[in-house]
Amino acid sequence: MTEPSAPDLLARARQGDAQAVDALFAQLYPELRRIAHARLHGGGDALLDTTALVHESYERLAGQAGLGFADQAHFLAYAARAMRSVLVDAVRERLAERRGGGAAHLALTTGLGERLAAQDEPELLRVHEALEELAQIEPRLAQVVELRYFGGLANDEIAAALAVGLRTVERDWERARSFLFTALQ
Repeated sequence: MTEPSAPDLLARARQGDAQAVDALFAQLYPELRRIAHARLHGGGDALLDTTALVHESYERLAGQAGLGFADQAHFLAYAARAMRSVLVDAVRERLAERRGGGAAHLALTTGLGERLAAQDEPELLRVHEALEELAQIEPRLAQVVELRYFGGLANDEIAAALAVGLRTVERDWERARSFLFTALQ
């Protein structure tokens, strides 16, 4: 018997089949590990390892009822959002334990966030807070940043996930970078 395809699993997941979500997660596990690894690359004093981040994200995804994903890109975008949530919660917990610490200057580039070491934790929280502020003003711009920064998706993948054109994503990224640069000063 052949393994069900991602579209079949997505359809079953939309109908509330928890086993389909599990199977979809298992099928896309290598891609999810790639996304998590991109966020955590560098090791050292990392907050979480790749496997832990993927598994924590799975727990958050599996724990929610009625998730409906239109396609694989939407599933990966949602998983990236879950990873962001896991990272932010872990950083908040760790910073609460040690009550602060100095935040270094944040240079917002496409490579930012590739390594989440202890010294990067305040930066992640600053980006998260600025992203929440941006989401109140321009939700799609916040989605573009989230998918790129936390999800590790390329512009064409973001365009597919948001059902917009590639040029729209490029313009949104430029506008979002400008906003975040100002907000993080």
